[in-house]
Amino acid sequence: MATDGLNPDRLKAAGQQIFGHLKGALISAMIHLGDALGLYRALRGAGPLNSQQLADKTGLHERWVREWLHGQAAASLIEYRGDGQFELSAEMGVLLADESHPKFAAGIFSDLPQRMQLLERLPESFRTGLGLPYDARGAQGARGIERVFGPWFRTALVPTVLPALDGVTDKLRAGARAADVGCGAGVALLEMAKAYPRSEFHGYDISQHALARAEDNRRAAGLGNATFHNAKTDGLPTDASLDFITTFDCIHDMTDPAGMIRAIRAALRPDGTWFIADINSAPTLEENLKNPLTGMFYAFSVMGCMSSAMSEPGGAGLGTLGFNEQVARTMAAEAGFGRFTRHDFENPFNAYYEVRP
Repeated sequence: MATDGLNPDRLKAAGQQIFGHLKGALISAMIHLGDALGLYRALRGAGPLNSQQLADKTGLHERWVREWLHGQAAASLIEYRGDGQFELSAEMGVLLADESHPKFAAGIFSDLPQRMQLLERLPESFRTGLGLPYDARGAQGARGIERVFGPWFRTALVPTVLPALDGVTDKLRAGARAADVGCGAGVALLEMAKAYPRSEFHGYDISQHALARAEDNRRAAGLGNATFHNAKTDGLPTDASLDFITTFDCIHDMTDPAGMIRAIRAALRPDGTWFIADINSAPTLEENLKNPLTGMFYAFSVMGCMSSAMSEPGGAGLGTLGFNEQVARTMAAEAGFGRFTRHDFENPFNAYYEVRP
């Protein structure tokens, strides 16, 4: 073995790296189970519990709960207090159990089984070039996206973001026409509709699962100033009649982002505002490699964002990191926008742009 030309230390390190990625994947699966089964919610604020106490609180089988707890302690997600007692810290409780907090993180794991099932179909995409739409993940995929972005929409959009945009809240208070393109389950749109009852809000999406959830959410909120549209059959107006348009983390998913940006420009009044939220990325691979999460973003891209962006022949395929500020500025200018301002809303994952004609 010493003559095979391999450096034994580097070989050992490479093996540890590979199994570290496998470890992350399997622990992610356990986070999904803990979220889906309500285990984190039962642990939050409960102090030290043993496996039987947690099983009693959740109505689950003690032996399975015990094995899960042992793994969570080994992964340093739950603290082992000795004598069979386990405790969820306040900080982990926010990340894993508090869906009302903007830092809630467990939502990203909620459609993990459906996302992993795509691995059986993605080899064909590699061969043909044709990707899979978001609806390939089923209804749970739409629910997962809602849970990822919902906490930020509910806690930051109306009180923090909209007031920072030039003149937008004045228009919305007086009565404006607004649209959210790529609205998903409608959380952002409905938060704005609740805050500004004199304005009318229109949500557009091509996901049938997301639109179904959006309509359910609208009915539950009892809002009459919000309407959802299937963007495949009912697109944006072309008469420059909208005062405000938002796109949250969706331009990079689109098969024709340039066409959509032109449609946004045509729908917007001369004094209107387009607000963009998209993944915070750099224009080159070299710069992106400095971010330790870049590998995860590219994996998300292959399993979702780029796949969606190539789900039709000729799709642009920007991918998760493809709509960086440089690309956004260029595409906006080509569509006829003249003003472009970047905002910082203290979210390291997203970049935010206020764009105007």
